[in-house]
Amino acid sequence: ALDLLPDPGPVRNISTGLHVDLAPFDDNRGGVLKASTVELSLVLDGSRSLAVVPVGDDSRIALRSPWPHPLFGGSFLPNQRKVDAQGFDAQWAVSSLASRAQQQLRSAGDAEIESVSVELVNPVDVYTQADRASKYGILFIVLTFVGFILFELIKHLRIHPLQYLMVGLGLAVFFLLLLSLSEHIPFWMAYAVSAVACIGVQAVYLSGVLHSWKRGLGFAAMLSVLYGALYGLLISENNALLMGSLLLFAVLASAMWITRRVDWYELGASLK
Repeated sequence: ALDLLPDPGPVRNISTGLHVDLAPFDDNRGGVLKASTVELSLVLDGSRSLAVVPVGDDSRIALRSPWPHPLFGGSFLPNQRKVDAQGFDAQWAVSSLASRAQQQLRSAGDAEIESVSVELVNPVDVYTQADRASKYGILFIVLTFVGFILFELIKHLRIHPLQYLMVGLGLAVFFLLLLSLSEHIPFWMAYAVSAVACIGVQAVYLSGVLHSWKRGLGFAAMLSVLYGALYGLLISENNALLMGSLLLFAVLASAMWITRRVDWYELGASLK
């Protein structure tokens, strides 16, 4: 049993690392280590990534972690790996016949040395979720404006462009509130507070614009459905594209069904 020492030791073309002095085991003829097996068992905590250079003739590397989102990189992928909600377990077997690590370590160049690596990533943090939510902002505004246009044409309501602008700004403020609040409280709570605040303001304002509390609450209910669907998109890592496509299809199909019997020429003439 030998102690780990700081820095890479005699290997000067690696900036950081650890090393062990194996001099007690050499053959006293130039410091060449005789055929042997070297094992290292290491518990590492508080690091975002780990890279191991397979410098042995036959390097066997096994990593286990409770982190459920590993990113395997480097020059060699695991021969075996298991990733689930409880973490990951990965194993590599790298032969010197397949790796140039020994030659790269002996050289004095600054070329990147072949290694196996694992990075512990967070695929969906609060900033990623807020960014993904903002990408749906234009869709929210367009859908709301489409509803306004339908009300304006079918119910013969006159909605001023400034009122369109106010509603659009109200929808846009939601994403600013979401980002700022999510930096201080859990994302789901920030989302709920932002959604309730914006939906409440829109309900009060639209009840006056549409001259009816019933219509204002109807639009508030529509916005609640949209915000609920958006939250489902944000928390879904693997099905976001599918859910977004289904949402767009459902909205388009609903609009087509509602307006299937509308005589647009007659409506256009009545507004002139």
